[in-house]
Formats: sequence, structure tokens, C-alpha cells
Amino acid sequence: MLNDSSSIPADRLARAQAIAARFADLPQVVAVALAGSLAAGLADEQSDLDLYVYADAPIPVEIRRRIARDFAGEHRASIEIDKPFWGPEDAWIDGASGLGVDLIYWSPEWIEEQVDRVLVQHQSGMGYTTSFWYTILHSQPVYDRDGWFARLKRHSNQSYPEPLRHAIVRLNYPVLRQIGSSHRHQIALAVLRRDRISVNHRITALLASYFDILFAVNRTPNPGEKRLIAQARRLCPALPDRMEEQVDALLCSVADPWDRSATLAHVDGLLDALDDLLHAEGLI
Repeated sequence: MLNDSSSIPADRLARAQAIAARFADLPQVVAVALAGSLAAGLADEQSDLDLYVYADAPIPVEIRRRIARDFAGEHRASIEIDKPFWGPEDAWIDGASGLGVDLIYWSPEWIEEQVDRVLVQHQSGMGYTTSFWYTILHSQPVYDRDGWFARLKRHSNQSYPEPLRHAIVRLNYPVLRQIGSSHRHQIALAVLRRDRISVNHRITALLASYFDILFAVNRTPNPGEKRLIAQARRLCPALPDRMEEQVDALLCSVADPWDRSATLAHVDGLLDALDDLLHAEGLI
């Protein structure tokens, strides 16, 4: 499962290394890793530098702001420091390259717990169960003080645990349409109420569990929420029949006139094909 840095454009790797070098001077920083589409070999023109800074104590905001100002230069207006919305995060536009830079701050202990939760304890979540595992597998260290990140990555480079595979199906499958409060039931209620916001919300939740199951069926870590159709085609040898067509039809149906809404039919078509795959795999 391990990947290498050979697919990362040299100029982008150099900018990541330059930023990491500034954090390497801080005693609390254990490692800095390049992740996201660049590290996974899936970068396009919109791809940012996604850097994960692993520190065993908080880095003062003023130090983070100073580093951002030094790299942003004339783009200082783009600097956003200590964004709390999805965990501690900084962002700016790099002055030398024009690239967007996103820095996420995690502690080594926290990410070790996330990895062990799936690889050792085999605990499922409601969607995106193995996304942190995927992040580690598809991260490239640009600074690794004592080899901690290399050890974590070696630990993460293991076969998909069969108990985890079953746990993901066992938790996520019933909520699709098997139980009384399933996503399918909630979508049906929202359609009756003509509540497009609720329809959209429930479809999003349904797809999160659907793709978590799909990646588990194929014994591959879940890459997260972006470009899921392309990722499924790339990573999953076994796909439900007409998956892409059904997902597109389901999402487009949210905007259909209510008297011609085929949302529930598309939900059932999508889930019927998933049922066929799960039966073939002996998972239901």
C-alpha cells in the first residue's frame, strides 16, 4: 500500500520542504507530512499543498502567523490562522508559487489512536471509517525528527482487517433502508413534505455510508469525500451495477419537480445493486 514521492512535481515538493523546514526548527514538532491529492498522485491545477504538522505540544499562534507571513509575502491578505472549524488549521497563498497552502495540526497520540481504532480495535464509524488510515498511507514525510512518522506508516501498511470489513457493513448497511429510521425512510418523509434541504441532507448521509461499505467490500481504505466516483473506479475492482449512473440520477433528482420526483426509485436502484454485490461477497 505504501506510495512514494516520485509522482509529486518537483516544484511543489520543494515548497512543501521549505515550509516543513521552518516547522522543523520548533522543538514540539515531531513530523510534517505532505498529504492530499499531491501525495496520492491525483493532483490537478486546483490542488493545494496539504501539510499535516504533528506536534506533541501546541505551537503558539504568533509563531504560526510569522511563518505564514514569511511565505505568503505579497499575498498576506490570504492568511487565515487558527481556523477552528475542522480542527486547528492555517491557510494562505504561497507568494513564490501561487499555491494554496493548508496546514492541519494533529498530535502524534491522536492520530495513532485513529489508526489503532480501525486496525487494532476494528471499530466502524458511520461513514468515512478508514479515511484517517488512508491519509497516513498516502502521506509523504517531508520532516520526520526521530522516525516516528515512518514507524506509523509502516504500522499502517497492512492488509485490510477482515473483522473491520464486516464491522463496517454491520453498522452502515442497516441505516441505508433496513431499519425504521433509515436514510431511505427519512428521504421518503422529506419528499412527502417537499423539503429539499432534508432530502439533500439525507442523501448525503446515505452516500457516506454507501461508499464506506463499498470501499470495505473491496478491502481498500476510504479516501474521503472528494472525487468519490473517480476514486471508486480507481480503487475498487468490484462495483455495483450502474453505480455511477445511479448516483448521478439520484443527485440530479433532488431538483426535479415534486410531481415527477424519482428520488426514491433512484435510491432503491442504487441500493438494489449494492445488495447484489454484498450477497455475492457473502456479507449479507
